[in-house]
Amino acid sequence: MGHAGGHGGEEAHRTREFTAFTAGASGRLLHVATLLTTEPAHRNPLAQDLLTASLAHTYAHWDRLRGEDPYEVTRSGLATRFARTAWRYHRGRGGVLSALTPQERLVVVLRLHEGVAEEQTAALLGVPEDRVRAVCARAVSHLRTAS
Repeated sequence: MGHAGGHGGEEAHRTREFTAFTAGASGRLLHVATLLTTEPAHRNPLAQDLLTASLAHTYAHWDRLRGEDPYEVTRSGLATRFARTAWRYHRGRGGVLSALTPQERLVVVLRLHEGVAEEQTAALLGVPEDRVRAVCARAVSHLRTAS
């Protein structure tokens, strides 16, 4: 019986959980997005848009995460969203990774900054693992000579 109005309670619980998650994770996720867009940390509307869209997607699927890590889910969404719209970010905006192509940035940020495994990175980007390795190596040597 007492099921009437139960939905509102579930919604409030979901909102509380999600709010707690974003409070803990959004700073780090915004940093990831900002590395990808190469914007300055204090003026990063593109990174904020990427993050907002990714968080909205995570929220929409919150009840179906089933033990998946919401951070990983959001970061994956952010990465694939960035990859899909990479043409917008082709010109670096002065950040550390500006000299790299969008794909190189994505590989470097996922592999080296976020510590995502090679196979996961490859699966996320839809490229073979040896491509991830090659892109990563090339990007790192490029960054070394640039600094």
